[in-house]
Amino acid sequence: MDMKRRIHLELRNQTLAAVRELVLDNCKSNDGKIEGLMAEFVNLEFLSLINVALGFPGLISVSNLPKLPKLKKLEPSDNRIFGGLDMLAEKLPNLTHLNLSGNKLKDISTLEPSKKLECPKSLDLFNCEVTNLNDYQESVFKLLPQLTYLDGYDQEDSETPDSDAEVDEADEDEDDEDEEEDDEGEDEDQEEEEDGEEEECDDEEDEDVEGEDEDKVSGEEEECGHDGEADKDEDEDEDEEEEEEESGKGEKRKRETDDEAEDD
Repeated sequence: MDMKRRIHLELRNQTLAAVRELVLDNCKSNDGKIEGLMAEFVNLEFLSLINVALGFPGLISVSNLPKLPKLKKLEPSDNRIFGGLDMLAEKLPNLTHLNLSGNKLKDISTLEPSKKLECPKSLDLFNCEVTNLNDYQESVFKLLPQLTYLDGYDQEDSETPDSDAEVDEADEDEDDEDEEEDDEGEDEDQEEEEDGEEEECDDEEDEDVEGEDEDKVSGEEEECGHDGEADKDEDEDEDEEEEEEESGKGEKRKRETDDEAEDD
């Protein structure tokens, strides 16, 4: 399968910016170079190009890599690369692990451009002809003093931890940090929602209290209205009674006067 098609399959409906790992092992490279890889892979951290040699002449150079600012680990092992490393520092500024084992590197001078790498930790050159040179390890560590491990061992001949585990651990730490930030954001959002709900509850309680006060005032006014009407009715009744009494008294006096007149 050619490299461009393999990249398309590896995407699996992801955007280029979402890809962090890309494995293109055993692809064809008809021009001897990397094909189909673009600078839009801005978050790519791991790139494997093992045995990209099924087509002639196979992978002979990585010089046409696009700029991948977050790439940490590059594995173009078991190919026919013999040079072209001068672009690594410029295009892969955060590269820490480089596996060139099983390639056609013959002398130390081919590694000279690697001196420009800012933070190389591990370099693998297993099964390269350069490893047959006298004082090979000493020469490489002298050329690359910032290097920690060469072919799996440091200068004290101590074995390196599993580099894959290191990369995975770093990724997990970053994921944990992202999750913690997301959790903090969710907690803040939840607190804001709770505060909003409390404020709404307080507003509703205030509205209920105001409504009760208004109902109470209205009730008192209605009671006062009823009391006033009752008092008014009572006053009218009293006035009518007084008028009736006065009328009765007047009629009584008139009758008495009429009786006296008849007696006379």
